[in-house]
Amino acid sequence: MKGSCPNRDGTKGRGGCIFCGEEGGSFEWTYGGVREQFRENKERMKKRYHAEGFIAYFQNFTGTYLPLEEFERNLRAIRDEDIVAVSISTRPDCVEKEYLDVAESIFGTERVSFELGLQSASDETLAILNRGHTVEEFIDGARRIKDRGFRLSTHMILDLPWDTDEDIVEGAHLLNEVSSDEVKIHNLYVPKRTKLAEMYRDEIFEPISMQAFMTRVMLFLEHLSPDMVIGRLLGRAPEKDVLFANWNRSWYFIRDEIVRQMKEQNKRQGRLFEDKKGRE
Repeated sequence: MKGSCPNRDGTKGRGGCIFCGEEGGSFEWTYGGVREQFRENKERMKKRYHAEGFIAYFQNFTGTYLPLEEFERNLRAIRDEDIVAVSISTRPDCVEKEYLDVAESIFGTERVSFELGLQSASDETLAILNRGHTVEEFIDGARRIKDRGFRLSTHMILDLPWDTDEDIVEGAHLLNEVSSDEVKIHNLYVPKRTKLAEMYRDEIFEPISMQAFMTRVMLFLEHLSPDMVIGRLLGRAPEKDVLFANWNRSWYFIRDEIVRQMKEQNKRQGRLFEDKKGRE
């Protein structure tokens, strides 16, 4: 489902996040109505992965930034399909009560997950990324979701060159604080035709090394609640669509190397976790 974003249409900003192209946050979305997209992708997943259970994922752009009637129509379009859950990706500043009401009325709360892109725990970095929201707005949006009983998934980019190790640890603390049920970890790649691509060509920033990324991931995981689900350890993108991604290594090599190093160094998720609710 192609949509829009308040950070693109002038409500919050123009141009969107510096890493977001015209395709939005996904390279895999298809055209057509919601029901048609679901059925097409379901058949593809059956053949490729022999999948039997399916999550309807409203991923691209901002899932709750559209007229309420259209949001409801999209959810009702797949209500009778054979899905086990619904995942709705949106921005921290676009979590409104009316949209939560609609999602609950159609699917209840146990089958619905809202995914929020935080990306960084540093407001300074968020400003560089042109995110158009603050850390406090993330905390507010996350609490709205959790207070209603929905599942919360948070997206973090752990190799942003403007972040420090302290920002990585603070990110883990933030997710613990809001009781995020899941985190999806991403690494920074540079899509073509984006502001980030211009910055990369002009050498305004340099990607951190693969080892530095893996070290940050391990640091993050050690401070994270041991009960939090890790939805992914890194992302991937088609080579034809990016100027830089994954240090020219396969995503599963990097994933396996993170696991290997954690075992070798006797590190584990939650080893440095401190159960603190609220801020001092």
